[in-house]
Amino acid sequence: MTRENNKKCVVIGSGIAGIAAAIRMRNKGYSVEVYEANSFAGGKLSTESSKGYRFDMGPSVFTMPAYVDELFELSGKDPREYFNYTALNPVYHYFFEDGTILDAFHDKEQFAAEMAGKTIDTKAAILQYLDKAEAIYHLTADVFLHNSLHRFKNYFTRQVAKGIWNFGKIGAFDTMNGANEKAFKDPRLVQVFNRYATYNGSSPYLSPATLNVIPYVEIVKGAYYPVGGMYSITSALVKLAKEIGVQFHFSSPVREIVVNNRKATGIRTDGAILQFDVVISNMDIYNSYQKLMPSVKKPLKILNQPKSSSGIIFYWGIKKVFHQLGLHNIFFSENYREEFETIFSKKTIYNDPTIYLNITSKYTPLDAPPGCENWFTFINVPNNSGQDWDQLIGEARKNIVQKINRLLKSDIEPMIETEMVFDPRVIESRTSSAFGAIYGNSSNNKFAAFLRHANFSKEIKNLYFCGGSVHPGPSIPLCLLSAKIATGLIK
Repeated sequence: MTRENNKKCVVIGSGIAGIAAAIRMRNKGYSVEVYEANSFAGGKLSTESSKGYRFDMGPSVFTMPAYVDELFELSGKDPREYFNYTALNPVYHYFFEDGTILDAFHDKEQFAAEMAGKTIDTKAAILQYLDKAEAIYHLTADVFLHNSLHRFKNYFTRQVAKGIWNFGKIGAFDTMNGANEKAFKDPRLVQVFNRYATYNGSSPYLSPATLNVIPYVEIVKGAYYPVGGMYSITSALVKLAKEIGVQFHFSSPVREIVVNNRKATGIRTDGAILQFDVVISNMDIYNSYQKLMPSVKKPLKILNQPKSSSGIIFYWGIKKVFHQLGLHNIFFSENYREEFETIFSKKTIYNDPTIYLNITSKYTPLDAPPGCENWFTFINVPNNSGQDWDQLIGEARKNIVQKINRLLKSDIEPMIETEMVFDPRVIESRTSSAFGAIYGNSSNNKFAAFLRHANFSKEIKNLYFCGGSVHPGPSIPLCLLSAKIATGLIK
């Protein structure tokens, strides 16, 4: 039972972190209101439909479901009455130009056997790699994921002291690719593990090997499919939030965070100035300062860090079922290094992009008409710095279709029944992600974890931040942890 405390909290934005923060603050006894510029909740974790096809518009890989369950349990609810999920096995199908197809199983023994059977690397080498990734996870989780890096007292715990003492063992001084090339002989296996840099919009040739912890989470701890698709996470949490008393205001953009005497006192909307005791911004941190607090002193060192990559997504309704495809599919570029160099240095799209293809109708048949599939077709691209996106979209579409046709030995163009396209401009306008950078700042240097904004303001009292652009970073689990950290700082 929530104990009321007669204080009011406003959450700006209803992305997954914003909803989670609202639920946690309501459980602290606050009266909570969420203001959302869009007419729907979820931010990137939203949905659209076209001609009988339903699409999840944003994040499509789901790990660490316990962080979602925790919000229901905190509220005294049974999560299974709101939200269910099933384990994936295999998680991914990987397609290479030489005809190799690798299945990434959720079980390290099975995964290692599959990879060793189709590459020149040994099962022992693969298991050793995953064991090292697990060790990095246990050394870094308490330091980087579950606590604020920006409160001095947090460094005086046994777990954090252990992590700092073993800093040299977490791969911070090598790149992902450097570590992976030392671990494996087969370039295809190096590419499989390098791709995890894209989970936070970075390059494996620049980002620290510490990020090699990500495959441990996905392969060993597991990846899952939410029953009904990814948007069921959003809809279940919104339902929970409303049941416990959170109020949502949609199509209600916040124009300003009101600051008086270095204290956040509320917000200004188009209609009024509203008073609140606590303000939590789930808006991208760059835009939180630039748009909502234009006159406040800005942490320029953090805001001006290089931004992550973005994406172009073709949402295609396909009039055929491809039995060789699963829920998650990757069609790899032949020259991965050149692809990332093109994205981050040349600021354009490589002519042989790696393609991620997500098909939820494999698990939710009603997401497409009978005999059809809903394709979420994604490539990594630079963030928006004024490129001619209309031209680039046309070129990318042609290259994607040709690559898929080549690897699947098909002709998909006449099968495309409906099409929607997201590019960095659309992502920026729809989700308020600065420059259309999906993941906030990139992780293309060894100190990136320390260069994300804190979950609170050091200059303005009663102002807090959550979401993928602040600590601990992007992805559904990390966004949920950002909400937990931020609200945990509030008495």
